[in-house]
Formats: sequence, C-alpha cells, structure tokens
Amino acid sequence: MRTRRASLIHNPNAGMTESRDNIDQFLKFWRSRGWDITPTPTRHAGHATELAREAAERGDRLLFAAGGDGTLNEVANGLAKSETILAPLPFGTANVLAKEIGIPMPNLLDGAWLLKVSRLLADGRVHSMDLGLCNDERYWLLWASAGMDAFLIEQSEPRPRWIKRLGMAGYAAQISLSLPRASSMRARIQVDDEYMEGEYLVVNISNSRRYAGGALELNPFGVLDDGQFEVYAFEGGNLVDVVEQTIKVSMKNHYSDARVQVVTGRSVRIETENPVPFHLDAEPGGHTPLTCTLAPGALRILAPADAPAKLFKQPGQALNEEPA
Repeated sequence: MRTRRASLIHNPNAGMTESRDNIDQFLKFWRSRGWDITPTPTRHAGHATELAREAAERGDRLLFAAGGDGTLNEVANGLAKSETILAPLPFGTANVLAKEIGIPMPNLLDGAWLLKVSRLLADGRVHSMDLGLCNDERYWLLWASAGMDAFLIEQSEPRPRWIKRLGMAGYAAQISLSLPRASSMRARIQVDDEYMEGEYLVVNISNSRRYAGGALELNPFGVLDDGQFEVYAFEGGNLVDVVEQTIKVSMKNHYSDARVQVVTGRSVRIETENPVPFHLDAEPGGHTPLTCTLAPGALRILAPADAPAKLFKQPGQALNEEPA
C-alpha cells in the first residue's frame, strides 16, 4: 500500500474536547489506509496558518483541521492556492462549514463519533471552493460582514474557555449583553460596477448558505464554487429593525423584502462615515473601509460524498482517486 503524507492540526482551546481514545481511533483508521499523519496542536493565534503553510510546502496531500470556523480560517490562509486538501473536523462552537457540507457534529455520548466522521471523509470527494480575499491581506471561507453583527463579535472576543464550553448557548448569552450598544451605519457599497448607499444594520458578503452559527439560512443561493459572492445589505436603524429582520431571515423570506438589497458580484467595497467593525468567518477582522475580491477555486476541500449537491457546481473527485 502506498503511503501518503497528511497532517492533523488541532486547537486545544476550541469549544469541544475529544477523548484520547477517540483521537487514537482516528489516527489508527487513517494510518491503516496508507496515510502517514503528523498531529500538531496550535500554540498561539496565527499558528494554524503557519502549520498549514508548512504542510503545503512539504507536499502534504491532506490536512485535517480540528477546531472551529476560526481555526479553519487560519488553515485556509495557509493552504490557499496550494494542492493540499483541507479536511474539516468540527471541534469548535459553531462549525458552520462542517454543517454546510454535512459533517456530523460532535456527540459526547458517542465514543465512535470521530471514527464515523473519518469513514465519511475517506469516502468523500475533493472540491475546489472559492475564497474571499479581504483588503488584499486575509482570505475567508464563509463570509465577510460589516455592521452590528461584527460589533457584537468584536465585543465578545476573545471568549473565555468556560464560555466556549457552553457552546452556542454561551456565545448567544455573551452577545446579547452587547446588543443594546449596537448601532446602524451609514455606508456606501460598491459591488462590481453597481453602487448602493443608505443606513444599514449589516452588510454581509456571503460565500455560503448558513449564518449565525449555522442556525439561519441567510443565503439560499450560495454555491461554494460558482465564482461569485452574494451581498446582503439590510437597511434599518434601530433594534426593532434588528428583531424584524432576524425573524424574516429565520422564516426565509428576507430576500423578498424591499429593505434587503441583494446583489451578486466578484468585488465588493464598503465605505462608512465612521470606522465600523467587520468580521471574517465570525472572527474580528478590523474596521472599514473593507474591500473583498473573489479568489475562485483557491482552496481544495474534502467533503462527504453525500454533501448537498446544491453547494457545488462541479462534481469533485473521489479522495482515493487523488494522486499520491
């Protein structure tokens, strides 16, 4: 049996923890299938990017990233435009990308959960998904967003480890404390050659379908490899508007609302009267102005074979058909 090189990057501070037995089962499973896996924990912010870049440079075929969407964001920044394939393992609080492509969430009552995920991925398919590039500096996988949501994230991060252990309930409780201080923004938005201007709650540049920890389907038109963003600009000026728009998103009728502008494109610029926070994959990203450009097919990703077909335009390639 030929041996192929792989890495396991795991974030020990992610929302979920996993038993040593489960990790050992995981390593045994992949090694029995001819993968030489090197596990490495992250030590500090940005370390996952460094480790992923090193894995790509030495020619690893596969990189397992065990953590949340923040860890995946760091890994994507190390793997972008390389041949190394990202395999997400959902150990974080939200795990939106894993939910999107159909990877089962952690189950503390199931000692074989990670083994089941391994079997799904071993039979999975490799796709090339688009990435966004923010201000020519940082890639993102799921969304870049400016406004109230980014303000709430900025106020909530970094989260104490005990809050992370509470999962989405702890995250939601922490965010709710900052909600009364959130405010709308006056913004000018350029999407390719189209311009919009107004008072907005949130301007979201989306590459995926799910949002808010995966609880809401913000972007029902999202395709991970279609070569375009969907931009959602939510007009409004107060907390009543926030509640109203949240309800509409949860009912999946926001895209027919006259106060929600929806535009597609490959380049987006957001300018505001005053600096406003933005986030990348639910991690604080900085303050406006913000420019995002599309990097088509920049990240190779391993998804279960039964991942929702509507997420990809291209069929992908079976992992076992990948060259060594």
